[in-house]
Amino acid sequence: MGRPFSTARLKKKPLPPKIALPIFSSSALSSLAYAPDEILLTLAMAGVAATALSPMVGLAVMAVLLVLVLSYRQSVAAYPSGGGDYEIARKNLGPRAGTAVAAALLVDFVLTVAVSSSSIALYLGAIIPVLEQHHTLVASLIVLVLMIGNLRGRGQGRWSLAIPVYLFVTGILVMIAVGVVKALTNTLGHAPSAELTIVPEAGLSTGLHGIVGALLILRAFSTGSAALTGIEVPISNVHYLSKPKAKNAGRILVILGALSGVLTIGTLMLAKATGVKVVADPQRSLLRDGGPIPEDYVQLPVLGQLAEAVFGNVFIATAIVSALTIGVLLMAGNHAFNSFPNLASHLATDGFLPRQLRTRGDRLGFSNGILSLGVAALALVVLFQADVTILVQLYVVGVFVSFSLSQMGMLKHWSRVLVSVTDRKLRRSLLRKRLLTLLGLGLSALVLVIVLATRLVHGAWLAVLGILVLMLVMDSLHRHYQLVDRELAVSDDESASALPARVHALVLVSTVRKPVLRALAFARASRPSKLEAIIVDVEQEKTERTLAEWERLRLPVPITALASPYRDIAGPLIEHIRSIKRESPRDLIVVYIPEYVVGHWWEQLVHNQTAMRVKNRLHYEPGVLIASVPWRLLSSADAHFGAPTEESSAHRR
Repeated sequence: MGRPFSTARLKKKPLPPKIALPIFSSSALSSLAYAPDEILLTLAMAGVAATALSPMVGLAVMAVLLVLVLSYRQSVAAYPSGGGDYEIARKNLGPRAGTAVAAALLVDFVLTVAVSSSSIALYLGAIIPVLEQHHTLVASLIVLVLMIGNLRGRGQGRWSLAIPVYLFVTGILVMIAVGVVKALTNTLGHAPSAELTIVPEAGLSTGLHGIVGALLILRAFSTGSAALTGIEVPISNVHYLSKPKAKNAGRILVILGALSGVLTIGTLMLAKATGVKVVADPQRSLLRDGGPIPEDYVQLPVLGQLAEAVFGNVFIATAIVSALTIGVLLMAGNHAFNSFPNLASHLATDGFLPRQLRTRGDRLGFSNGILSLGVAALALVVLFQADVTILVQLYVVGVFVSFSLSQMGMLKHWSRVLVSVTDRKLRRSLLRKRLLTLLGLGLSALVLVIVLATRLVHGAWLAVLGILVLMLVMDSLHRHYQLVDRELAVSDDESASALPARVHALVLVSTVRKPVLRALAFARASRPSKLEAIIVDVEQEKTERTLAEWERLRLPVPITALASPYRDIAGPLIEHIRSIKRESPRDLIVVYIPEYVVGHWWEQLVHNQTAMRVKNRLHYEPGVLIASVPWRLLSSADAHFGAPTEESSAHRR
């Protein structure tokens, strides 16, 4: 992946708000690429008249966003360390709630990459129609590009991450402003799909009436709630901000909420004004002049259709808006590739995930976490064929699980603080904060219930299952690490362990060759109490030749041949060791095993297999130490392991 980076590169200057704002907003703002589409797509099931309600659904989603933004401002002031929802839930509700939030966030990050990559493939297909036929392949390649880029340590420049978000926001705001002006002057054009007719789903042909209509509106609301993803990012990254960290995070949250609200409502209003139509299956659900649409019809995303309606039938305008959207989606996916490994590293440090996830690679990234995220996102893309509509159903569950538990934790926090406060003014302030948190908890829990009620059978069950499985894995790993720590802890009476009575050295012999002679020399140099060579009689003729060669060379070490009627090497050796231990339980047994050091992977397949099997068996024998004696073959001299570091390269220059 390139030359290793020095650890000194980890020391970075704090992020000023003007750079932190776009970086921490990319996940939330990128939802504009698919959240309006999903609202319109869901309402379109009841026909074209139902899509007129999309701005109202958007307003309901933005109302929830406003409450959560204000509540999170309080959270970041109370917990400015950067632990985010995970820290809040764990400290206030206990470890189990912490693992639930962590599992939900990990699932959320995986889905961020899957949804962003699938959306990018959708927009690329709108610009280059030939790519529409290879939607899943394109999305998969995007996941791989993001993964490899992060393994190389790319995408860490500040302005390189901020500029695409600024361009996207500017471009969409300009499009909305121009669209509003044209609408007021009656010069706004129609979307490419405006002339098409939507065929309602069975049972919804009469529109949004009764329980079925209400459920469809709730379903659209739950899907549109994907626009709320990412608003928790600023409080999880407070430690990267310049001082005053908490205040800057609060300001970023407010600006993020305002931008998200304006862009989402503006997009939905323009979609209504231009007659945008988006359906799940265009060939089945759309008609043109009462007849089917052409087979080669390509359904543009909402932003692409709006660009064409606002700026006229100009391919360049559509391409520019699509390119800006692809840029912000890439930034959202890249941010997930930073956030997932960091959270996994914290969880591994706390003992909830394998500790390999806290290790940095040569390029200073948490390589194991990056690989885990890439593989999981790629699996989802392939499994669901990069279908954004299905993936969004999974997306929203994890978001609102973390929201709800975080708000519940903050509610307990404010209640605990109130107990010890007697000042009336301060108590009134805390009561207002607790009331706002309670409102945030009620709304986030309500959305979660709506999501589960309307989307569980449409794919949300898989996200629930993923969260539960991750929780079980984390709990079991945590118990395992605790048991191991207790088992390995050194007590006062064990601080000076008793030395073994004697050292009994065994040298494993197959034939008399240079590696065996080196093993004998090493064993003799350690001056054991007793030294003997061991040959296991698997092939009688070979054993006799080895013993004869031993006598001929007059090697100064006694050799013992162990019978092996079933041609097993490890079994007789272990039985011999156990007989020694029965006679002298306090003796330490050291087994010297000659091994080849090879230079090619295929050589490893044809050498050292017997030694590997023996070592694996001996590892389970108490009081036995295994000493591997390497013999380097000539091929190993040409092998180069590791890449040159920055310092070594600079020294050569």
